[in-house]
Formats: sequence, structure tokens, C-alpha cells
Amino acid sequence: MRRAIESDVCIIGSGITAAMVADRLSRTTSAKIVVIEAGDETVPLAQRAAMRERFLRYGENPWGRDHLEGYEVEGPLQSRSMQVGGLAMHWGGVTPRFSPEDFKHRSMFGVGSDWPISYEELDPFYQEAEELMGVAGEQGPRDLDPRAKPFPMPALPLTYNLELLKAWASRAGIAMWSQPSAKNSVAYRGRAQCCRNDTCSPICPVGAKYSPDFTWSELRRANKIRLIPRTLVRKLVLGPGGTTISHAVAVDRDHPEQPVEFHAKTFVVAAGYTWSSHLLLLSAQSGAPNGVANASGLVGKYLTGHRNVQGFVELPLRLYPGMNEQHSLVTKQFMRPKSGATFIRHDLRVWESSTGRAPRLGDDSGALMLGDAILDDWRARVKTGAARVRAYYDVVPDRASELTLDATRKNEWGDPLPKLAFRDAPESVALRAPTEDSIRALFANMAKAGDGRLLRTSVDNFQDHPAGGCRMGNDAATSVVDSWGRAHDHENLFVVGAPTSVSGSCANATLTFCALSLRFAHEIEKGLPRRR
Repeated sequence: MRRAIESDVCIIGSGITAAMVADRLSRTTSAKIVVIEAGDETVPLAQRAAMRERFLRYGENPWGRDHLEGYEVEGPLQSRSMQVGGLAMHWGGVTPRFSPEDFKHRSMFGVGSDWPISYEELDPFYQEAEELMGVAGEQGPRDLDPRAKPFPMPALPLTYNLELLKAWASRAGIAMWSQPSAKNSVAYRGRAQCCRNDTCSPICPVGAKYSPDFTWSELRRANKIRLIPRTLVRKLVLGPGGTTISHAVAVDRDHPEQPVEFHAKTFVVAAGYTWSSHLLLLSAQSGAPNGVANASGLVGKYLTGHRNVQGFVELPLRLYPGMNEQHSLVTKQFMRPKSGATFIRHDLRVWESSTGRAPRLGDDSGALMLGDAILDDWRARVKTGAARVRAYYDVVPDRASELTLDATRKNEWGDPLPKLAFRDAPESVALRAPTEDSIRALFANMAKAGDGRLLRTSVDNFQDHPAGGCRMGNDAATSVVDSWGRAHDHENLFVVGAPTSVSGSCANATLTFCALSLRFAHEIEKGLPRRR
């Protein structure tokens, strides 16, 4: 027998952007909100210290069952994570904003596309996201790092090592500051202060780092939402006339023999850059032969992200790595190309590093060392320090950077899985070598300024912080959703977060995905009953 569940708002996905939308709507409306998650419940905070211990002892996954079997896809899928909280259960908590230039590529630099919104329009929603998660940070120079209000918390303190590295960067003519992070520098919203013990990866045992399950736990305790895990949405069904979504068809993984339908006034797809486009394409039907919200043919197109060049620099500094080693310095100094200059944009981060400074049993030639020889070798190598430097650089996406349905791979319910292919636009293809050479030269100049030497560099070919597939825009012919996340084709369908991004910037993008989702939530709430 078919089972039907009704609500005012149906949110598909339970990751960080879904949490932003649900939190906002639960605060400002009295709407009945249902959230659907394909994966299992996540590991509760009370068990995380024990799970981390088992990870250290036995190499067990500290997040339990956090993926669905049979979802191995072709292409660079960033993570198979499917559980309550989504991929942000694993994130590092790094939360820089994009720069104003990110929203004006075409008008300022003549490449790529402009966003239909500006940095100034997104600023209040950046602030709302920072306050909701709890972001600790310090503002950089105002011309590089504008913001209307201060951070909710003071920055995480710099270690002794980072203070030395900050002075080194300054000698190279680079102004750097503490990287903003969704980690508590003071106790915040019932969560503990970060101990800076470098235990964040792969799981924070004290809850000082924000993860979406904290929002879900709070909303569920207050009975403000209904979250249904282990339920996979397979299709969105159009209503009469095709201008609205009537309902979603899903499978309960515990009772697959009983079909489930979700009926709602408003549907919000918040399943990330892969599964959002995937669901829309799976929903092909009469009236939408190429998939829901896809009259433009752009669902799954213009996947975007950024690459990085990384290096290690040896410096004549006595460093003591190990305390909060994941935290870094950051600058936006190179995110603003000079007028008329080549379009080369990147961020820059600096970490302390223990590379080449750990104890070892073999010397440089591979010969075995014993006894005092091990200690003598170790003492000699820690007389100098090492820094890790990394720059994410801007990649303009091509239309053929895409997600498509793979007829050769299907899940256990017969649905084709996604196939991913990231491709640079021609202007980015031409600029790749000059960009990477420019970054390597910067690293070499930094090393020289500190009387050090550049040990090695590498390029990560994987595009990090992937996004796109449902890009926003004012023209329905060249975009999937409008500047408020509403599908051009269906008035009661919203797509939120990463899929709506026009470009990937050259900085960690999660905070921007959250800010976009909150901006869209302000639009969604207009059609819902207000909370008194």
C-alpha cells in the first residue's frame, strides 16, 4: 500500500545547506517541515571520543555507516558520504568568504560569467551563516576583506609557529591573518571551546567544530521539523500543467516494498552538487522529457571548483609543530588581479609543517640507523623548520563540465547513477600553465625572503569544493534557477547551496553555499505562515 506524507515544505537532503534552510524557516514560520535523508543517522556527539579512539587503534571509520552501497560512480566524486549531516560531517570547518570580484568575472575581467547577485547583497547572509554556525575569525585589510559586521567570535589564537610564519610572510610583502573557521574560540551556543589539540580530523570529539547534526538535533528536540532518514527520493512528479511539483516518489530502505510519496506546497532540493542535478535528471517525464527544471538543458552543466598548487619551504626557524596544525594563515592579496593584467587569481594559505622533521630509522641513503644515531639525526633536522604553502586558483568552467546519467551503472532500484566530468573553459585551459608557474614563482620568492629554500611543489588535478550543475541567473535560457534559487520552470521548486554557484572562486566555498541557502530561505519563507 502506498504511504503518503504531507507537509508545507519538503527538503530533500540533510547536509549543511539543508540545515541552514530548515533552521531559518523554523525560526520565522510555523510551516510543517519534512526533511528526507537517504543515509543513516550519524554518530552522536557522546560517542565521538570513543569512535576516534577506535579509529586511532584499529583504523575504523569513526562515522559509522556513512554511505550507501552500490554508489560507486564514474568521475571525480568528492565523497560518497550519505548520512544525516552530509559531507559537512567530515569538513575542516574552514570558512572564508568569496571576494567581491568573484561575482563579476565577466564585467571585470572579460572571462566566465557574472553572478546575478553581488557580494554586497550576499554580505548579510554571510553574517547570518557565520552566526548560526559559530565562526571565529579576524578581519583582514578592509579593501581585501570587506564585511559590514564583525565575526561572532574572536579568531582562533595563532600558535608560536604561526606567529613566526606570519612575520616571514610579511618580509615577503604579504599581509596574512588567522583563517576564519567554524570552530569555537570560546564556548558558543552550548558547544565547547576548541582545545587546539589537533584532533579535528577525522572527527572532533568535543563538538567545538560545527557540523549540521547540531542544528538537526536542536530542531528535532524542539519538534520544529521531522527528519526521515534511510529514505531515498527517486523522482519529482509534476502537477497538472507542469508548472509545479506535485509530489516526490521515494523508497524506504527498511520497507522497500511499500512506496512512499511526499506531498508539499514547496520543495527544496538540497542534495549537493552531485545528487541535486542527479535527481532532477532522473525526474524526466511527460512535460519534462529531459528532466525537471531542465527546459534550458543546463541541469548538470557548468560543474565548477578550483585546483591548488602546493609547496613545502624549509626555513631557518626553530618550529614546534603539533599544536592545532590544521589551522593556517590566509591572505586575499592575490584574489584581485590588477586592471589589464592576465586573469590569474588565487588565495594563499600557510601552515606549519612537520614534513622532513619526524624521527626516522633510515638516513638519506636508506641505511639503517640505531640508538644515538636516530636521535642525532633527528636533532640535526629540527634545527630548521618547514612551512606548507598552498594556493587555490580560479578555474572557469566549461559547459561540458557536466553531470550526466550513466546507463551502464545503476543502483539497486534500477536508477542510473551519475557520471561526472570536470572541464576547464578554453580561457582557463590557456591560463593553466601561466597560473601554476606564477604560483610556483611566488613560493620561490617567499622562500628567498626568509633565507630558506623551496623543497618541492605539486599540483592537485582534482577540482576541490565542487559546485554547479543548477547555476543561477536572470535569464531562463542560460540558467536553471533565478537569483533566489527558484527554478525558472516550476514555481514551487527551489534548489539551494552548491549546485546554484556560477563559479568556484579561489577559496574554500562552504560558507558561500550556506550564505546562498539562507538568502534563498528568506525568499521561501514569504509564501509560508509567519511564526508569532
